[in-house]
Amino acid sequence: MTTIRPRRLASKAGSYAILIVLSALMFAPVYYLLLGSFKPSSEVLDGFTGFLPIHLSLDNYRGVFRALDSDATGYFWQFMTNSVLISLVVVVGGLVVNAMAGYSFARLQWKGKNLVFLLVVLLVIVPFESVAVPLLYLLNGQRDTLVVQMIPFIANAFSIFLFYTFFLNLPKSVEEAARLDGLGAFGTFVRVVVPNARPVFATVAILTFLSSWGSYLWPSIVTSDPTARPLPLEISVFSGQEPVDWGQTFAFGTLLVLPVLVVFLAFQRYFIQSVAGSAVKG
Repeated sequence: MTTIRPRRLASKAGSYAILIVLSALMFAPVYYLLLGSFKPSSEVLDGFTGFLPIHLSLDNYRGVFRALDSDATGYFWQFMTNSVLISLVVVVGGLVVNAMAGYSFARLQWKGKNLVFLLVVLLVIVPFESVAVPLLYLLNGQRDTLVVQMIPFIANAFSIFLFYTFFLNLPKSVEEAARLDGLGAFGTFVRVVVPNARPVFATVAILTFLSSWGSYLWPSIVTSDPTARPLPLEISVFSGQEPVDWGQTFAFGTLLVLPVLVVFLAFQRYFIQSVAGSAVKG
């Protein structure tokens, strides 16, 4: 007993040490980005001194708002609004459409279901780059609009699969009780299934938001009008101007990252529940 306990303590201490080191390595770029957004441009790329919190100010953020405050350059808040609207529609619309599709595959019986589900699974492994050009020709009349940046991403094969696997493992007893009370398939889904599926809804919402908020390839193809640009596309234009102001670029990057952190912190409890539940079931 006396020899086993020190070994366990040493093993636990070693595990914590590894986790701390890995966490520090993962957090270091975020810390460098946040700190660099408050430092003069000349000190941002100044080696390890860039990690020191010295000479901090809000000048870089003021510079970003001043640089993007005219019809010629576009307006920062317009780019932010575009990204928020696009992500909001894609997330909310995706939750509705993909959840209903996943429930249909998991619970309902209809002709051709297995074949359609096989096609959905196959779409998971198809990269977006392979369909970008055909999709561009299909939606060519909607270029330079927010609609063209929303519609193609509402229905998502991977999100449908996540909902399907969650609903498949949901106990049928709750649904059967609702059916006995006279609820149909849609009523059972809305009143019974959805309230019990908050973890998977949070997981899909986070993953969809991350994908939509950081989208770059598709907006760069379908938008040439500055008024339709989202933030990820505009930051590439902003950072490509000569000479590059690294302080302002880091400030722009921080403003781009902050909404992602807010969304994750808001839904992290349900996200962790979903991951933990999947691990237990596995």
